[in-house]
Amino acid sequence: QVQLVESGGGLVQPGGSLRLSCAASGTIYSIYTMGWYRQALGKQRELVAAMFSGGGTIYADSVKGRFTISRDNAKNTVYLQMNSLKPEDTAVYYCNADPERKGYLEVWGQGTLVTVSS
Repeated sequence: QVQLVESGGGLVQPGGSLRLSCAASGTIYSIYTMGWYRQALGKQRELVAAMFSGGGTIYADSVKGRFTISRDNAKNTVYLQMNSLKPEDTAVYYCNADPERKGYLEVWGQGTLVTVSS
């Protein structure tokens, strides 16, 4: 059972960039779909981006063209590059590991806060 630790959140001005990292304690290669979710105050958690073990990706319409998900299987780390940030991107961002195989459990990280404000 892997554990996930996010980092890279913080305060950024509108139009700025941040890169979030999600470090897994064990191997994620070929086992998990890795995703980033976010939850703004008073709102439900929503999918931001995900990458399947085969490399395919999906994005929320609200972040297409601005955010990029990537993974380094050798480092068991997933990244979310966020550009052209907007105030509405303000939220707690969570890393998620969704198993593609039987015998593994879904895992969430503890979250990292991203605040976009001038």
